Amino acid sequence: MKRLFADTSYWIALFNPRDELHRKAADAARNYSEDRIVTSEMVLVEFLNGLSGHGPRLREAASQAVSTLRSSRNVSVIPQTSDQFEGALSRYQDMADKDWSLTDCASFLIMEAEGIEAALTHDRHFVQAGYRALLR
Repeated sequence: MKRLFADTSYWIALFNPRDELHRKAADAARNYSEDRIVTSEMVLVEFLNGLSGHGPRLREAASQAVSTLRSSRNVSVIPQTSDQFEGALSRYQDMADKDWSLTDCASFLIMEAEGIEAALTHDRHFVQAGYRALLR
């Protein structure tokens, strides 16, 4: 069983059939269904924020999706802690030449700590940081 990190672009594409990456995300969900998926509360915040302006029905569905992910046996949701925030902020400051978000920096720290080498994402920042982006 592999461990993969799931980034915001994966969750949005999987959730939204109109997303240009939906087919890739759905294929990945099938292909990696036996693997352990690791994500973070920060990623889930971005997911919810990304769908917040799409009306009450989609907001409710997104909220339900997050609740389902948080209770799934195949998904580990890493909580945001003050230490994680401080570490991500430090990485963010150290990498001022990159346009990595704070959530990207936190994700990279989680992947380092968990020994994860690949991410369910299309985000080029993961490639810049030395990881495999499985939706590219």
